[in-house]
Amino acid sequence: MTQINSKIPEGPLAEKWKNYKDHQKLVNPANKRRLDIIVVGTGLAGASAAASLSEMGFNVLNFCIQDSPRRAHSIAAQGGINAAKNYQNDGDSVYRLFYDTIKGGDYRAREANVYRLAEVSNSIIDQCVAQGVPFAREYGGLLDNRSFGGAQVSRTFYARGQTGQQLLLGAYSALSRQIGLGKVKLYKRHEMVDIVKIDGRARGIIARNLVTGKLERFAAHAVVVATGGYVNAFFLSTNAMGSNGSAAWQCYKKGAYFANPCYVQIHPTCIPVHGESQSKLTLMSESLRNDGRIWVPKKKEDAEAIRAGQLKPTQIPEEDRDYYLERRYPAFGNLVPRDVASRAAKERCDAGFGVGNTGLAVYLDFADAINRLGKKVVEQRYGNLFQMYEKIVDDNPYETPMMIFPALHYAMGGLWVDYELMTSVPGLFAIGEANFSDHGANRLGASALMQGLADGYFVLPYTIQNYLADQIQVPRFSTNLPEFGEAEKNIQDRINHLMNIRGKRSVDSIHKELGHIMWEHIGMARNAEGLKKAIEQLKALKQEFWTNVRIPGQGDDLNIELEKALRLADFIEIGELMAHDSLDRAESCGGHFREEYQTPEGEALRRDDHFPYVSCWEYQGDNQDPVMLKEPLDYEFVVRQQRNYKN
Repeated sequence: MTQINSKIPEGPLAEKWKNYKDHQKLVNPANKRRLDIIVVGTGLAGASAAASLSEMGFNVLNFCIQDSPRRAHSIAAQGGINAAKNYQNDGDSVYRLFYDTIKGGDYRAREANVYRLAEVSNSIIDQCVAQGVPFAREYGGLLDNRSFGGAQVSRTFYARGQTGQQLLLGAYSALSRQIGLGKVKLYKRHEMVDIVKIDGRARGIIARNLVTGKLERFAAHAVVVATGGYVNAFFLSTNAMGSNGSAAWQCYKKGAYFANPCYVQIHPTCIPVHGESQSKLTLMSESLRNDGRIWVPKKKEDAEAIRAGQLKPTQIPEEDRDYYLERRYPAFGNLVPRDVASRAAKERCDAGFGVGNTGLAVYLDFADAINRLGKKVVEQRYGNLFQMYEKIVDDNPYETPMMIFPALHYAMGGLWVDYELMTSVPGLFAIGEANFSDHGANRLGASALMQGLADGYFVLPYTIQNYLADQIQVPRFSTNLPEFGEAEKNIQDRINHLMNIRGKRSVDSIHKELGHIMWEHIGMARNAEGLKKAIEQLKALKQEFWTNVRIPGQGDDLNIELEKALRLADFIEIGELMAHDSLDRAESCGGHFREEYQTPEGEALRRDDHFPYVSCWEYQGDNQDPVMLKEPLDYEFVVRQQRNYKN
């Protein structure tokens, strides 16, 4: 059986990264100029990596599907970025950030990777302050912090409710400088549609020019994929509508393992679905749980009256409100991790206590905070989020409690990478949300921005040198090589096939059907019967797509429907792999909740005697079931325990 080598360095946990850097291979400045690196993606991970590698002296080709790197989905992150600075003097440390992340991920992440993430977190804040990121500050001028789910300390740095936007502007400034110096070639409105391997190594990509429709070839000594996650397989999610898993999926089809696809995150504070014609969902930042209190009516008749429009939440007296997170998890209250908060909301709604027109909502109430702090302070902290909520819902959250409900948000699974962030294909690296490495079965809030910038600024610039050090004698590759021609032909054949189907169904209608299957059977709660049904339904949907989709326009031109169709073809297959992984993992952990495996109190029941491993799926060909390899998660420094947020 194939052995998975994660390349974790020897030594004590706190010294592994230092030992790695002390003994890694380096590339001298003159030789860096001889090496080309492709970076696909310009979000926080992609932009920071492209800027950093270019500053070091490598030649970088950077690709994004948007018309500007500033439109990458990282811009949508609201709440903040974690770091173990301990500015609040409340007991934080690198080890505590490491432990909270491991525990929050339900003990299904690699110790060494997570410790490294915590270790470099403080450098990220220094880097971003130097770039001019306008973090919130206290009265005395020091950077402010707030709390986030899964932690009992305040370690989240923030810029009101637009932290992702400000961090991305910092990375974009660094990237723009390198573009201006001619060290980075930026290709906007280009989508990677395949990876090119030569002698087993990643040596380039095929990209589709989204404006002209032309397929273009690009060669390099190494390829870095930073294209985000795959949760838009569910159709409705908090992700931008252009976010997709296609680049990572094409890497999987070329031999890169796909790890833990069943781990997707449901975010507890999303504006509820309001109709069948909706195309995406809007996230309300987790930071709101610092001062907002979550509740539903204690009496079913009150919930029914609210749903019927006969009662308003402000008319429910305090003694008739169930602050269920504070009741069930007194130690953490409203700041339990996302998976715990989401399942608790679902449980209350399933039991008939949900509010809103559909009954699929709970309240997030700021009345206590406004009374305690004053409206002005609440406005300073969350004003832009309140404004966004009011524009969408047409209700004033200063006067009426917000309504929220869980929604698809983030993919913890992704391309398998070793300690060096390299996939199982030599020369192919994956960073940020595109890889699986740091969050286990559940990502703590404010850790996505941390991981993206850690990978791009402080990890990949070291580890990629270790790979490239023996590549300096390798001449630049011609894109006329047969491997490029074959990859381009395969993509062109796929496009021609899609354009010639000329069926009766739109891409969106099939994608919505996919979303219903995914949410029903592979959503917040899963069971063996439903997962088996999902696999059969997804196979039938795949057949329907490839025989009955209709794509208007031309294949060799600007064609949004063709873009969506190519991505949907991959989403259907990603859904199948998620179902296989969910069925195989007969336990509950983090974002993966199997109804058959829960404690008497309804909490996730891990089975550490059977599943303490990373599921690494290997592609076997179209319409063939994938094969699963296992990377054992042998913990040396942490003892696995049942997660407890009650005391």
